Amino acid sequence: MTRPTFVPGAGQFWLRVALWLAFVAWSQRLLGLDYRTGEMGASFLHYPLMVFHEAGHAVFSVFGKWLMVAGGSVMQLTMPALLCGGLWVTNRDAFGAALGAWFFGVSLLDIAPYVYDAWQPRLTLLNGETGTVDSHDWMYLLSSVGAVDQSQQLGRMVYGLGAGVVVVSLLLAGWVLLHQYRTHFRLRV
Repeated sequence: MTRPTFVPGAGQFWLRVALWLAFVAWSQRLLGLDYRTGEMGASFLHYPLMVFHEAGHAVFSVFGKWLMVAGGSVMQLTMPALLCGGLWVTNRDAFGAALGAWFFGVSLLDIAPYVYDAWQPRLTLLNGETGTVDSHDWMYLLSSVGAVDQSQQLGRMVYGLGAGVVVVSLLLAGWVLLHQYRTHFRLRV
């Protein structure tokens, strides 16, 4: 037996419309940041994402150095993916799941400068320095597979993927709202 899809009450619906509009405006701001210079690091979302990133290093540390280093970015992407999946599987909340996907896209936007920076490190890391193979996750990861010279191309790809996920998730959330409006809230004449 499948669970019914979540349908908000009228008050919740209009709050979701306002939330969606805020996310659209916020996305325009985030997508306007230059990933090549690390401007994303000054955004509000960078700080909560950093908590997940750093926790990932600790969680994955039991699997050896390479996975410990990769675990930061893995955990940073896993948490919003779990949020997205949880909202869909548990609540059948397509709007909430779309915003979880948005958060996943923003996580990719946040990782992109770090990947891009691995070839010629300029970003200031948590230790207050620019990267070295021992302190820069993506320099270490890409060097270990002989691809550090491709970091800028990979950073562009991660940014493009993140931007795509952000846009598609907002379109999906908007479509869900439109569908809910047409189905449940439009005045019948």
